[in-house]
Amino acid sequence: MRDYARCFDMNTVVLRQSCIYGAHQYGTEDQGWVAHFVHSILKERPLTIYGDGTQVRDLLDARDLSALYATVVDKIAITKGEIYNVGGGPENQRNLLEVIDQVGELTGRKPQFTFADWREGDQAYYVSDTSKAKQQLAWEPKIDFDRGLRDLIAWAESVS
Repeated sequence: MRDYARCFDMNTVVLRQSCIYGAHQYGTEDQGWVAHFVHSILKERPLTIYGDGTQVRDLLDARDLSALYATVVDKIAITKGEIYNVGGGPENQRNLLEVIDQVGELTGRKPQFTFADWREGDQAYYVSDTSKAKQQLAWEPKIDFDRGLRDLIAWAESVS
């Protein structure tokens, strides 16, 4: 994308997104896993955890991502041709088992899950370095994961 934009003088920005979650998301095991966990636990459907569940991800509320989209468009003179890593950063990192436990606590339901083998290429630890977005755009996540998860659960309960 970056090279294509350079060749054809296009206003593009690449946002390398980490684990995005939020209200109005249903999710699957592969994409939107936080929402998948929430809906599965609310409906008392068993989950499958690939690996040991201690793999860490940084989690970003979709509202923070949306704010960044608006910022990169508003500041296209700065952002044109740039690539930014986008995620919740170290403050919003959790492992899968922590998220499952937290959803269980907040919903008052006992999560059901089993373990399966690690998936090929799964990383034990992935947390985005968002320092470039912070330095160049004064952007950083505003919604901490605890609040975002509560909001996601409230929405999911309203549609269940």
